[in-house]
Amino acid sequence: MGEIRRPHSVTEKPPEHLFTGACHCEAIRVRYQTRFPIETLRVGRCGCSFCRGHGARTSSDAGGKLEIFEKYPGAQRYRFAYGITKFLVCRGCGSYVAAVMETEDGYLATLNVNVLDARDQFDPAPPLVDYDSETAAERRARRRRQWTPTEIVEAR
Repeated sequence: MGEIRRPHSVTEKPPEHLFTGACHCEAIRVRYQTRFPIETLRVGRCGCSFCRGHGARTSSDAGGKLEIFEKYPGAQRYRFAYGITKFLVCRGCGSYVAAVMETEDGYLATLNVNVLDARDQFDPAPPLVDYDSETAAERRARRRRQWTPTEIVEAR
């Protein structure tokens, strides 16, 4: 599946902070590179019933990179609302890993920090955000500005 590579400008800091993790059963592993140290990395909570039901805390960095590795076809792709996003949920343990949107350039994602090894270092109750008033076009535009370029490596 597609990988997005965006060149970094002279004034833009390349990703230098690395976080790794996995779902509970480790069928899905992640590698998240970001420009921001953990103290300043933006983390939020989506107010939709899916994210609240999973206790998700998410992070993204448009100048970073996320790699998602599946040991076997481990991720269930779930869609709802506008249907423009795939929510990756492990078939084995039920962990919600990331929300992924496909664009003409590849994938963009927001990562559930609860799957990271450093999960306890993130704010336990970040701000709750309500996106219900966004149109599909507004939602796509926001995600293009904020979400992380992502590569999904599926087991064969």
